[in-house]
Amino acid sequence: MDEIKTTRELRQRVRVERCRGSSIGLVPTMGYLHEGHLALVRKARFENDLLVLSIFVNPTQFAPGEDLDRYPRDLERDRSLAKQTAVDLLFLPDAEEMYPRGADAQTVWVDPGMLALHLDGASRPGHFKAVSTIVAKLFNIVEPDRAYFGQKDAQQAAIVERMVADLAFPIQISVVPTVREEDGLALSSRNVYLNEQERKQAGALHRALLLAKQQIASGERDASKLQFAVHELVRREAPLARLEFVEIVDLRTLRPTSRIDGDALLALALYFGDTRLIDNLIIHRAGDQLAFS
Repeated sequence: MDEIKTTRELRQRVRVERCRGSSIGLVPTMGYLHEGHLALVRKARFENDLLVLSIFVNPTQFAPGEDLDRYPRDLERDRSLAKQTAVDLLFLPDAEEMYPRGADAQTVWVDPGMLALHLDGASRPGHFKAVSTIVAKLFNIVEPDRAYFGQKDAQQAAIVERMVADLAFPIQISVVPTVREEDGLALSSRNVYLNEQERKQAGALHRALLLAKQQIASGERDASKLQFAVHELVRREAPLARLEFVEIVDLRTLRPTSRIDGDALLALALYFGDTRLIDNLIIHRAGDQLAFS
């Protein structure tokens, strides 16, 4: 595994491999790797000749007061895990490399428009504009054939998929299922912030989604009733949590829907203290039946 810190060197290395006929896979991350990231890496390793893993904590996607300064970092551990999973190129740019004139001087952005109006986008204005822009930069630098994202960040994955389609990036986006702990809590770098009591209660996120899944499978289609059931379970089983939102949106437009009649996304976010956790359930319609992921 080679470490690369400049876009110029990365472009050169990738282009040499492409001239050899190699396929290129990209896994963009902010580091502090866990099994959720490694699931992306393993899928990318299996499907591509050259695997690029990027680690960059993007400052522009953190609003004032968010956890940019304390975001967990462990580069030595990340290096070790990247080697163990057979990453070929580890891209470690600094902020000056990704924003040569400074992040404050960035004037052209990729705006996800209506896809960022709800869910996490409503809670974190400007977040997905920054995410879309940095992902577009990585796509332009690496020019991958395939790029890999996790379903846990479902809104992000949907926005990236639409960006690729609307801006004609010749890239296949692969969304990999969420990896969970034994109690169902979705793996996240921010889980390390939780204290013992909070961690015990955090499994309520997944249990709430399982309750909604059970009710939908039993025929419930009313979004407000499903939202209420999720809210009540979290209130009972995670009293230390502050629920930020429970929403059901159309999977294509990411706009709220009052009834599940087609593909939909049930998403929730909550806080334990200053730690924000998210999770989701995707509902697909296949003929007269509904399937879940």
